[in-house]
Amino acid sequence: MSQKFFLQEVDAAVDALLLQQVILYPTDTVWGLGCDAEVPRAVEKIYKLKQRAAEKACIVLVADEAMFARYAEQVPDNLAELLATQEKPTTYVVQGSRLLAPNLLAADGTIGLRVVRGDEFTFKVLRRLGHGLVSTSANISGEPAPAIYKEVTPEIVRGVDYVVSWRQDDETRHAPSRVVRVLPDGGLEVLRD
Repeated sequence: MSQKFFLQEVDAAVDALLLQQVILYPTDTVWGLGCDAEVPRAVEKIYKLKQRAAEKACIVLVADEAMFARYAEQVPDNLAELLATQEKPTTYVVQGSRLLAPNLLAADGTIGLRVVRGDEFTFKVLRRLGHGLVSTSANISGEPAPAIYKEVTPEIVRGVDYVVSWRQDDETRHAPSRVVRVLPDGGLEVLRD
């Protein structure tokens, strides 16, 4: 597909997000449901669509270390090193900032943040939006996460405000991200590998 189509899809996704809508989009891992991470109403719509318990937090994608710092109460001193050495997409669980929609945070006030690497579409959406982007797998809670677009159920497709066309024909399978908790001493506790 052409670069023009790619940029049109970026623009359309960002337009929907700016209208506080929910999008279905390809991420650096699986197909996801997303919205502006600072809009509680849009976050609530995602939880309803997924039929997900409110106490289960979602991941927030960010473009870079500066955006990570916007949403983390405390940034790990070694974040740049962690990002430079990670071998696959990794979500870091940290204390969330007050800028996030309150209904995104786990009961203990934490949030999972992932700096997008190697996925130009999501990176450009994040840059244009200027905010974090909610990322939760595009499935009903308890069902398998869709690695490719064809695995997204019609119920999910009908429930969103905008479906990104980019990569719908891509059959490349990506796994969900690795999830680690950042400990007070800067160490990491692996929650999902």
